[in-house]
Formats: sequence, C-alpha cells, structure tokens
Amino acid sequence: MPSPTARTSDTTSGPPRPEALTRIMLRPLASSLPLGFFAFGTGSVLLTAVQLSWVPLAQSRPLMLLILVFVVPLQLLSGIFAFLARDSGAACGLSVLGCAWAGSALVILSGPPGQPSPGLAVFLLSIAPLMLLLAAAAVPGKPLFSALLLIGACRFVLTGVHEAGGAAVLRTAAGWTGVALAVFALYGGFALLLEDTAQRTILPLGRRGRARTSLHGDLGHQLEQAEREAGVRRQL
Repeated sequence: MPSPTARTSDTTSGPPRPEALTRIMLRPLASSLPLGFFAFGTGSVLLTAVQLSWVPLAQSRPLMLLILVFVVPLQLLSGIFAFLARDSGAACGLSVLGCAWAGSALVILSGPPGQPSPGLAVFLLSIAPLMLLLAAAAVPGKPLFSALLLIGACRFVLTGVHEAGGAAVLRTAAGWTGVALAVFALYGGFALLLEDTAQRTILPLGRRGRARTSLHGDLGHQLEQAEREAGVRRQL
C-alpha cells in the first residue's frame, strides 16, 4: 500500500484527473409520476364513458375534446419532467401514452360518432407491443408502473380489434378494462403523491432495485454512475 507521501506526490506530479476539474450540477425536481397517473386515470374514465355508453353517442366528441385539452397536455408535461429527472423509462411510457391519447381522440373526432375506424385499429395494435416492451422494462424497478402499462396494452388490443370490425363485446370488455385502469391509476397517483410528500413509502408501491435505492439510499447512491447518464456522457 503506498504511503500518504507517495500518494500526494503522484497527485501533484501528474496532470489532474477529469474528476478534479468537472462538476455535475443536478437540479432537484418534484416527481411527475403522480400527475401522469392522475391524468391517465381521468382519460381512462372519459374513454370508458364512451365505450360503455354512459353518455349519449353525440357526447363522444366533447369527451374527446376534454381528453385533448386536459389529459394530453398533463401526460406530456409529466413525461418531459420525467426526462429532466433522469427517469427514461417513466418518461418514455408517459410520453407514449400522451401521444396515444392525442392520436385516438383526433381520429374519433374526425369520424362519425360510434363508427369503427380501421386506421385507429392499426394505430392501437401497433402501440400495444411497444407498451408491452415498456412494461417489461419497468418490472425490475417499478412493478406498479409496469402493471399499469400492461393493463393499458390489453385495453389497446381490445379496442383495436373492435375498431377493426370485431364483436361489440370487445368494446364492452375494453370499457371495463378502462374502469380497472382508472382505479389502478388513481391509487398509484395517490400513493406516489403521499410518498413524494413524506419522502417515504406510505402505501405499497412495490419499488425494487434502483427504484427502491433512489428513495431509501443516501446521496452517494443518487450520484452513482452519473457520468454514464445521458446529458453527461458524450453520446446518447
């Protein structure tokens, strides 16, 4: 083991290491996941109201406008702040969901109320595999978010098959899946909000791995491998 004197001379004789010249500035941000969960739950209720005929068919367009005005901006905003908070998995999921809401609402608005849309079917069935991949990526750290994406993918498949000309029972099944999604999303948003306020887990969220360490670890855990993260490393 080298002596302290030897270590000092090694440090002063050679060029300074990059770590001695570099400072990484991190801006504290509030978690955007509660907002994303609440927006998703609200959108799920609005779409379910159309699929289960809780409102007259003529009211489907006002509900789609509400999705565009309320759900989509909040979902995309939460996705942007998830990117800024260095959570690429949550950011991708929230952003994809926001654009999926926007695309679905615009297609429904542009066509006759209640008429199936093969174009929307192709879109939803194309999004479903992506949702499954995002759900699989979230399992190691955020199983609750993974379950939300998985149920959402199931709803996309049911709705997509119905829009492609499937039986009316698929529309009903998609609507009730939306009810489960809304309940799940509201619970998740509330649990995440309590956790962010108290800085500890109040309601079960199933955090594991780095997701758990990020809440229960010290500052060293938060900055571990920061030099390899996007925005710090040279290439994405």
